[in-house]
Amino acid sequence: MNKLYVGNLSPSVTVEDLKQLFGERKLPVADQVLLKSGYAFVDFPDQNSAIKAIETLSGKVELHGKVIEVDYSVPKKLRSRKIQIRNIPPHLQWEVLDGLLAQYGTVENLEQVNTDTETAVVNVTYATKEEAKVAIEKLTGHQFEDYSFKVSYIVDMDAAPPDQAPRTRRGGRSSRDHGASQPGPSGEFGPPRPRQHDFPLRILVPTQFVGAIIGKEGLTIKNVTKQTQSKVDIHRKENAGAAEKPITIHSTPEGCSSACRMILDIMQKEANETKTTEDIPLKILAHNSLVGRLIGKEGRNLKKIEEETGTKITISSLQDLTIYNPERTITVKGSLEACCKAEAEIMKKLREAYENDIAAINQQANLIPGLNLNALGIFSSGLPVLPPAAGPRGAVPAVAPAGYNPFLSHSSHLGGLYGVPPASAITHQHSVCCRKSAP
Repeated sequence: MNKLYVGNLSPSVTVEDLKQLFGERKLPVADQVLLKSGYAFVDFPDQNSAIKAIETLSGKVELHGKVIEVDYSVPKKLRSRKIQIRNIPPHLQWEVLDGLLAQYGTVENLEQVNTDTETAVVNVTYATKEEAKVAIEKLTGHQFEDYSFKVSYIVDMDAAPPDQAPRTRRGGRSSRDHGASQPGPSGEFGPPRPRQHDFPLRILVPTQFVGAIIGKEGLTIKNVTKQTQSKVDIHRKENAGAAEKPITIHSTPEGCSSACRMILDIMQKEANETKTTEDIPLKILAHNSLVGRLIGKEGRNLKKIEEETGTKITISSLQDLTIYNPERTITVKGSLEACCKAEAEIMKKLREAYENDIAAINQQANLIPGLNLNALGIFSSGLPVLPPAAGPRGAVPAVAPAGYNPFLSHSSHLGGLYGVPPASAITHQHSVCCRKSAP
């Protein structure tokens, strides 16, 4: 993935010229620079430096009188379902981006790339080669506010011929298997965003602690995300004047728990410094349809968690639910350690319920071969469990929320909480992008 194509080169450009250019921009180029007539191929050690090279040089730097072009070098046989989108506004809501991507096909995997750039970068895997091609054509140059999307193919090893395809991991599962991890920037398997298993932790925190959680210039929350390998969204601008703000944590179950622990610890330290005497309980948000299975018959599941963790757990009343706020608040009181243990057990039960709903929907879909529930509009193709663009806790969204994917049983009892804005809410600028590849 980290081989770059450098095009529109003057015939007088040498390998030394290219290496000097990269050195001046502090770009760590590998030794191999293959110079051809009018273009070159350059290997970079990792995805982050490759992205930096593209963002820094392409269309911005003149070499021997010609403005150079830089992009991924992807052989045609490996141009298939995977694309990379760069220059995404850092404040763009995930469900807005996901709704945009879903207009061009079924997105099997969406993962954010950790980079040093101010804007966001994501790798997207579509269900088919054709869908990826359409997405590149439609999204290249797409304008969102003052940002213009940049889109490229990235290497799809699943598209390689059988003799070149990578060996499957133990058990015969390939990287296209349900929920399989995708290689990270250096070939390591980092925290991906497999759509079927992304079940984030949502918590409520007192508004007065939001500043401490974010930290000066965002350093505290950056440290949390880095240490726990998670994506943390603090919805601080929503519900102005509210006593509490929701936080959404995307990661593995362990990553979510680690981030939650760090946030609780930050709040406790802030409370001690400000001499706040009240204990700070852990408040977890969960959709009402999942809560019954958390409680269990005659409250047995909840009682067991309380006994094993030494906590007191209460759940908000059904009367607090509205069509725009179908979440219930699970309040956990106890020591920091006890609350963290309870969080892990509570989320385990909620994830089990969520995955059961996913399995039930997949089974229903398989009853009619070829039926595309996304195309019919029955289920949103959006990322699972994402907060709406406005009003996650009671405020009425500006646009009526769309149906949410796995939770549409019992006359849409989960529909709408994490919906995707309609296509009409997003403007587009379409153009076609052509890429050159290594021979």
